[in-house]
Amino acid sequence: MKILISGICGFVGSTLARTLVGSSRGHEVLGFDNFIRPGSETNRARLQGLGVKVFHADLRAASDVDALPAADFVVDAAANPSVLAGVDGTVSSRQLLEHNLGGTVNLLEYCRRHRAGFVLLSTSRVYSIPALAALPLATHDRAYRPAAGAAFPPGFSSAGIAEGFSTRAPVSLYGATKLASEALALEYGEAFGLPVFINRCGVLAGAGQFGRPDQGIFSYWINSWLRRRPLRYLGFGGEGHQTRDCLHPADLVPLLEQQFAAPSLAIDDRVVNLGGGTASARSLRQLSDWCAGRFGPQAVGADPQSRPYDLPWIVLDHAKATRLWDWRPQTAVPAILDEIAIHAAVHPDWLDISAS
Repeated sequence: MKILISGICGFVGSTLARTLVGSSRGHEVLGFDNFIRPGSETNRARLQGLGVKVFHADLRAASDVDALPAADFVVDAAANPSVLAGVDGTVSSRQLLEHNLGGTVNLLEYCRRHRAGFVLLSTSRVYSIPALAALPLATHDRAYRPAAGAAFPPGFSSAGIAEGFSTRAPVSLYGATKLASEALALEYGEAFGLPVFINRCGVLAGAGQFGRPDQGIFSYWINSWLRRRPLRYLGFGGEGHQTRDCLHPADLVPLLEQQFAAPSLAIDDRVVNLGGGTASARSLRQLSDWCAGRFGPQAVGADPQSRPYDLPWIVLDHAKATRLWDWRPQTAVPAILDEIAIHAAVHPDWLDISAS
């Protein structure tokens, strides 16, 4: 099967490409990137060495996408992944919409022309911010978790956020672009008879992830700790109890391969959560404990003022993906953190590359 990956030289896209090439299924992998992300150029030569065809194209330019060769399936791994995008001054709101929503439209038109399937890598940030902020939580072992015995809203349990949880606005501009992309993708699938799948991912992490506090927090924290860069716990009393799940992108590939070969599914079964679940959930304070054990102690500052869209607890319940696809995370969190630490030790300039 010929698979086209957008954003192929980013962290997620390149990891998927390498893992698919190493699969026993005999995939032909190709992809494109506009190389505007810091560090993405570093992945081009490695992918080409594996026989992956890498094209220079901008997702936002319909003519660039139109010129790409035909494929059987498209995996959309290109996005501005920051929940602060469009409001923090780094990119404009229009740029965010052009990239995350307009780019999806260009890919869907490509799929329509070539009769290709489409997989959108979406996000846990499509879920309603007020509903998530109102969840009853308790502190245990220096991390937030759902309060025992509390009454939870529909789509939520102690196992995490399920697909039926509210997606009512506000979800951030970033979350809105992904939610709108989901709706368009499903509509294209129904209108033109295309296989379409929506995979809502939790925090993806591993070696080679660009370390930024707004989008690659595990890599950012470990690289900063190793280099003795200043770190702060932001918001929520400055305690560092805010908690996220963690998933290695290579763990997506067994599910993707099933989706590539899947028969027609009901539209509700085409949307699944893919996260590490509660077993992978870690707070910043717990991540600091791991770093201290690995690299030695370091003082972390505290700033009780929250950033826009910050939330105390986001953990995805992947029970639906397990039921439909027998999918489960395969890479344990200690292995993910160790992988990031080894990469950080070998690349002392990684934070500067990521931030450039």
